Amino acid sequence: MPEHEFFTFREYMRKDRELLSASAEDYMEMIFRLSGENGFTRVNDLAAALNVQPPSVTKMIQKLADMNLIKYEKYGVIMLEPNGTELGKALLNRHNLIERFLTVLGIKDGLLEGTEKMEHTISNEILIGIHDLIDFLNDNPEIMKKFLAYRSAKNKS
Repeated sequence: MPEHEFFTFREYMRKDRELLSASAEDYMEMIFRLSGENGFTRVNDLAAALNVQPPSVTKMIQKLADMNLIKYEKYGVIMLEPNGTELGKALLNRHNLIERFLTVLGIKDGLLEGTEKMEHTISNEILIGIHDLIDFLNDNPEIMKKFLAYRSAKNKS
């Protein structure tokens, strides 16, 4: 897609069909989170964490297993394959970075929802920029303090 042309949101999202769906990304991120302590998770735990029904989980984990991201045996445990672990970690890092960015902006209401919506549509270049900005603000607390004072004064008016 040429840079100067405009497309619908759906077309921008379709430009790279090799990517996982937003739903599949959510599953991989949550499997990574839940597998942290034991090295595995189960269908019912995953269903509860994502607020979905177990049959929905089974359908998705079969797809993820076909992609060699997880190991799963019917009625068994779900374990991440090495590339699934790498992907899950990257997805969690992306989630945490966006959440930190929104927190820096002072977003409180709808923080999780905003993070979830943004994380599936943001490019790597934008993520790198956000990461650099957060690092810059952490390395320059006086600027962060000025920004917070500015936001506070602006919100009072």
